[in-house]
Amino acid sequence: MSSLTIRRTIVWVISMGLGFIIGNGIITVGFDLLPLFTSIQAKQGLSIQEYGIIYFLFTAVPIGLVFVIWLDALMDTRILPD
Repeated sequence: MSSLTIRRTIVWVISMGLGFIIGNGIITVGFDLLPLFTSIQAKQGLSIQEYGIIYFLFTAVPIGLVFVIWLDALMDTRILPD
């Protein structure tokens, strides 16, 4: 494999990993902090199963794509066209 393919694979793995970690943090910790800022009362300790797997994917994948954009620019992988 070429070095460009390896760099692109690294970008996708790191970006989606960070997206899933931050998405999980938003769901578990974010809903615990929600009553501090609004009058909405959420259950403490919301899990991914209670939130929903599909909803979790619709939360985490776009966050991962934001990391793809930045890592693409930093690592010069040319995933996105100029």
